[in-house]
Amino acid sequence: MHYFKQIISFARPYKRYALGNIVCNVFYALFSALSFVTLIPMLDVLFKNEVIEGDAGVVKAPEWTGLPDTMDYFKQYMAFQVDQYAQDDASKALILVIGLVIVMFFFKNIFNYLAMYFITFLRNGVLKDLRNALFDKITRLPIAFYSEKRKGDTIARISNDVQEIQHSFLSILELIVREPLTIVFTIITMLLISGKLTIFVFVFIPISGFIISRIGKSLKRKSDRVQAEQGTFLSIIEETLGGLKVIKGFNGEGAFNKKFQASTLRFYNFSNKLLNRQNFASPTSEFLGIFVIAILLWFGGRMVLVDGTLDGSSFIAYMGLAYNILTPAKAISKASYSVKRGNAAAQRVLEILNTESSLEDKPNAMQKENFDSEINIDSVSFKYEDEYVLKDFSLQVKKGQSVALVGQSGSGKSTIANLVTRFYDVNKGSISIDGSDIRDITKSSLRGLMGLVTQDSILFNDTIKNNLLLGKPDATEQEVLKALEVANAWEFVKDLPQGIETNIGDSGNKLSGGQKQRLSIARAVLKNPPIMVLDEATSALDTESERLVQDALENMMKNRTSIVIAHRLSTIQNADLIVVMQKGEIAEQGTHETLLAKKGIYHSLVSMQSLNA
Repeated sequence: MHYFKQIISFARPYKRYALGNIVCNVFYALFSALSFVTLIPMLDVLFKNEVIEGDAGVVKAPEWTGLPDTMDYFKQYMAFQVDQYAQDDASKALILVIGLVIVMFFFKNIFNYLAMYFITFLRNGVLKDLRNALFDKITRLPIAFYSEKRKGDTIARISNDVQEIQHSFLSILELIVREPLTIVFTIITMLLISGKLTIFVFVFIPISGFIISRIGKSLKRKSDRVQAEQGTFLSIIEETLGGLKVIKGFNGEGAFNKKFQASTLRFYNFSNKLLNRQNFASPTSEFLGIFVIAILLWFGGRMVLVDGTLDGSSFIAYMGLAYNILTPAKAISKASYSVKRGNAAAQRVLEILNTESSLEDKPNAMQKENFDSEINIDSVSFKYEDEYVLKDFSLQVKKGQSVALVGQSGSGKSTIANLVTRFYDVNKGSISIDGSDIRDITKSSLRGLMGLVTQDSILFNDTIKNNLLLGKPDATEQEVLKALEVANAWEFVKDLPQGIETNIGDSGNKLSGGQKQRLSIARAVLKNPPIMVLDEATSALDTESERLVQDALENMMKNRTSIVIAHRLSTIQNADLIVVMQKGEIAEQGTHETLLAKKGIYHSLVSMQSLNA
């Protein structure tokens, strides 16, 4: 129920629809009971039951004698009204009572529709808000969270698990008033018809309830398995689509097919067990209900035929009311199974929603709008897991300065970029901008000061223009074109069928690697931030593209603070400071000429690249 309460909190904005649903369900339950009661006078007319007559042989108006005789009063009152209307014409009497039955069933179904109408807005509203909250949380959680989670599993939670919550938890909102009230009104009416027969019914209801509850005990555990496996095979699909070129290149289709088929086989087996258990509930509850009806027929039939304590028309209406309990009772029993499935789905959804981000802004975090003097990395140590990838690292980057980080793979270069942009927090030491620790600055304003170009050209399935506007949503078309020119991207964009309105496909795969990288740079240029972080921005470029982009980068970095992580050393020769990293520490630092003169690690790296070139 803890999960249910948290999910229901999403229904608060839609409480007016909930109120409308409750009101309509009250009337539905009332007319559901009354619709069967109105069968009694119709049956009396059909079977020509005797009515209470006065001394002159005319039906007289009944007198109210108290609650225990309510049903007798109703029958006598209806008999009186029928007699007053029909006189000696039986067909008129039949039309009257049939009309009454139709009216009751009409109002019952009208209020049923209105109840469903109101609940539709509530259910779909909660579904929308829950998905929005999940997506917002997904985008706000730190990158470290997704290094431990499968993307497919996250997709399964925001799609299938949320849908399961709608079908299970939120379906209870329909049942929480209507079905219990239908049962209550029906039982009250049954008690008014025959208290003795109703008490007899209640002997068997707890037995049926116990049997049904035993069936659904393991549903939550089985549902957990189904939903977890769904996340697994969605992850396999996501990985396969992302790495299709490599899979085909290594003839790995068979291996991935086996992997996917093993997952779907487990999903098949778990689903069969879950659905078979769930499907067993409905026939079981119906059989138990019919069993109770059969006992009623025997016991009530004796009351009509042997004891004479109940008339036939009342008994037939009573049987209709007894059967009327079966539908809501079955719905409630099915809902209890749905809750167990929904409980598993809610647990997976709320696991994300309730995850505390380790990178949340402090309550008093400052908004920083400008960069004035320097970035100071002071005695920073950092580890992703157990081993430190940065050890007591210190570096000062002054405003307008271009600092390049070089070194072998795994030396910690990209980690610096991750820490400066606060994708991760340092374990020891601090990083400050203009003397303010970046942990005391809002993430939004911190990243607003920075432009980021990553090693992988991350573009989206949209137009060129919209990809660039991510950096500056209010940019004019002229500014977009200017950014493309600075990044030397306009030369190929102008030749595309629709220019900047051309859709570049999933991950920009309609373009070459060099073209994608130049668009990434254009996006950073358009943002026009005071600090640029370039994480191996030219590594995906061919020689010609590299020259074009390098010219653009040099133009862009003029009078701008830049942290450049470089693999190709030819691209950073004009940097104000080159820092050579080795195993998370600074091995050498200085200008290009100074480091070459030292004949140290940097000289060796340059020599190796010259030979490989």
